[in-house]
Amino acid sequence: MHYSEACTYLNKLQFFKIKLGLEAVSNLLRKLGSPHTTFPTVHLAGTNGKGSVGATLLSLLSQNGYKVGFYSSPHLSSVRERFCINGEPIDRHSFAELATTIRDTLGTQHITYFEFTTALAFLWFQQQGVDIAIIETGLGGRLDATNVITPLVSVITTIDLDHQEYLGNTLTQIAGEKAGIIKNTVPVLSGVQDHTAQQVIKATCLQKQSPLYTLGVDFTCQSITPTVFTYTGINGVQFKGLHSALQGKHQQTNTCLALATAELLQQKGFHLAEEKIAEALQKTSWPGRMETVVSGDGQDKRHFLLDGAHNEAGIQALNYTLQDSFNGKKIILIWGSMADKDLGPAWLALLEKVSVIVLTQAETTRSATAEQLEERVPKHYHSKVRCKTEVDNALGYAAAHTTPEDLILIAGSLYLVGKTRELLLGKNTL
Repeated sequence: MHYSEACTYLNKLQFFKIKLGLEAVSNLLRKLGSPHTTFPTVHLAGTNGKGSVGATLLSLLSQNGYKVGFYSSPHLSSVRERFCINGEPIDRHSFAELATTIRDTLGTQHITYFEFTTALAFLWFQQQGVDIAIIETGLGGRLDATNVITPLVSVITTIDLDHQEYLGNTLTQIAGEKAGIIKNTVPVLSGVQDHTAQQVIKATCLQKQSPLYTLGVDFTCQSITPTVFTYTGINGVQFKGLHSALQGKHQQTNTCLALATAELLQQKGFHLAEEKIAEALQKTSWPGRMETVVSGDGQDKRHFLLDGAHNEAGIQALNYTLQDSFNGKKIILIWGSMADKDLGPAWLALLEKVSVIVLTQAETTRSATAEQLEERVPKHYHSKVRCKTEVDNALGYAAAHTTPEDLILIAGSLYLVGKTRELLLGKNTL
């Protein structure tokens, strides 16, 4: 298959909806020669923060000379974003070649989109001879397609309510699914703060005889300012005055999780020079998550903040960032989200902070229409609501009703963020 044919083939797999379980992907990987067993890995699970921890760890390792694969999801603009080595996405030729191999190996077997991309990631990382790969779960953990690996370190970032239709309606149930990535004797890092969820992780680690290192207990993150923090590590090492390129105070926690992971990897033979830590943090990039974009110049200049916040915890973190870094600014919100997404107290708090609410629809398959979203906005905010079916019209409206001193905030869905980045930065945003 050529690249465009491979993309078409892959997109058709979207018709096979989310199917949790390891049997299909395990059978496929076995036919492909078990590529996931040929390189060391770090496994990331959690409601929020997986990508940020992965991107930070990628920077820490690559700045120390390692060839590092990173498999993440979802993508913003191109499926190739899901497969990166030292920050560079897979090339079109390799993508098409590996997709053809997987298709031919499958024969009549049916798999999901995510199972396909997971197998492709493992094949590419094997082919490229990575020193280590960072593997992010897609949904949950226990039955996620990535859970075929036995990593050097397992990381669980946060536990919050999300995807309840698949993972359960309580934090205990969701924690049980996330803790499913814990393997026998493999060390675990946890950023989970909820006591109930913590107990689930502790119990699983005891059962699996896996050492557990918890944020706030075994390593700490002390916030000095919204942009500066101190990390005290597992072995007592301390780094003061650290600053991450990732915006938002919550990213300090994610950065410390990545630093703790790097500490454990050092025990496995991955050397990281202390003098390169600050530089690595400054070079960390994770597009679409608290990402600032400036478009135009002079009176046409507009400031945008793009954030894929789509669940209660993510929107709450966004609210904190607005308070810390954009307090006093006029904010126009462009919002689009999935039709089945719960919108709770944090969303209502966000609506209170903004001057205008522009509702739009990023894609037509699962997204709510602007009119459907308007029905969910409390009536006392309706005077602030504008409905724009097309994302480019929403951007145009926001730009026409702001000045260079104002902020245009895009949030609610990574589909919306990806579409916006294409419009602001050009089609090829890789």
